[in-house]
Amino acid sequence: MPAKRDPQQPAMDQDPKSLAALNKLILASPPMVQGGTRAVLGEGPLHADIAFVGEQPGDQEDLAGKPFVGPAGRLLDKAMAEAGIDRKHTYVTNAVKHFKFEPRGKRRLHSKPTAGEVKHYRWWLEKELDLVKPKLVVALGATAALALAGKPLAVAKNRGPLILDGRRGFITIHPSFLLRMPEEDKARAWKDFVADMKRIRKLAERQDIAA
Repeated sequence: MPAKRDPQQPAMDQDPKSLAALNKLILASPPMVQGGTRAVLGEGPLHADIAFVGEQPGDQEDLAGKPFVGPAGRLLDKAMAEAGIDRKHTYVTNAVKHFKFEPRGKRRLHSKPTAGEVKHYRWWLEKELDLVKPKLVVALGATAALALAGKPLAVAKNRGPLILDGRRGFITIHPSFLLRMPEEDKARAWKDFVADMKRIRKLAERQDIAA
């Protein structure tokens, strides 16, 4: 039996040399998750100090075609602002480039990508970061950590600075986690998230990964 080809193989065979060329391939490729409509590309400057990597676009990101513009994105913006990070000088993207959802009446409910789906998209992310060349990559949540490290990493046990498959990295929660928390726990969790952002800013300004 011949080996099954990776869904990305046609793109991998082309080996794009610029972010524009890579994005063109991503846009032309079919979704590799259920419900995906159009790809939501990363956004930000090349050689950014920090690249934030989330799980996947949400409903609002899919509609707008831009990353982190929904409720979680607004929380991320707020935390960055409190920590002194200018989003315009960062790169933001997702491990999975399409919104995976299940239709429920008129609503589209988020569905977490499987490890296999994350693996299918991993080449896109690796190539994207190779081209952007950020000083520090930040995994927002366990799915992003899996995509960046190539293996499962629990956020609670690995939160903080970490080398992620050869890249200077940092693992923290995804801002959507804050939205789902019980109200009585949100203040403390928010304080911890902003503290992570401050550490991320300082790490991005340094040449080593030490906390």
